[in-house]
Amino acid sequence: MHFVTGGAFNGKTKWVRETYQLKETPHLWFSAYKGNHIPDCLSEYNGSRILILEGIEIWLKDWANHLDVHEIRERWRKLLQTWLEWEKEGHQRKIILIGTDITKGIVPMLAEERKWRDVTGWVYQDAAAAAERADLIWYGIGQQIK
Repeated sequence: MHFVTGGAFNGKTKWVRETYQLKETPHLWFSAYKGNHIPDCLSEYNGSRILILEGIEIWLKDWANHLDVHEIRERWRKLLQTWLEWEKEGHQRKIILIGTDITKGIVPMLAEERKWRDVTGWVYQDAAAAAERADLIWYGIGQQIK
C-alpha cells in the first residue's frame, strides 16, 4: 500500500500517474471527486494490478455526516485490512491511497467541520502506519516520508 498526501491542487494525481507510469500499466481509478464510491469488496477487481483510491477526505466527509468518530475509525481500519489482504493475494498488486491534507490552517468553528478535520487526520495516520510507503506532494514535488 502506498499513501500519497499533500495540499489541494498540488499535483498528487499527476505525480501518481507519472510515478506508476499509468499510461502503460493496467489500473482502476476510484475518485470521490468524480462521485465514485469507496470500494469495500475488491474480489471483482482480482484481474487488476493497481487500484487507486483518490479523495479520501471526501469519503470521510460523507461518513462524518452520519457516523460518530469511533464508527468512522473502525470502518476505516476494516477497509485498510481488506485492501492489504487484496494486495497480498495477488502478484504485484498495489493499492494507492490519495488524500488531500485538510488538517493544517485555522481550526474550523463549526463542530461538524472540526469532526471531519480531526477524523481525516486520524485516518491519515492509520493509512500512513499501514502503508509500506508514504509520500508528501507539495507544488508537484514528492518527498518520501516513509
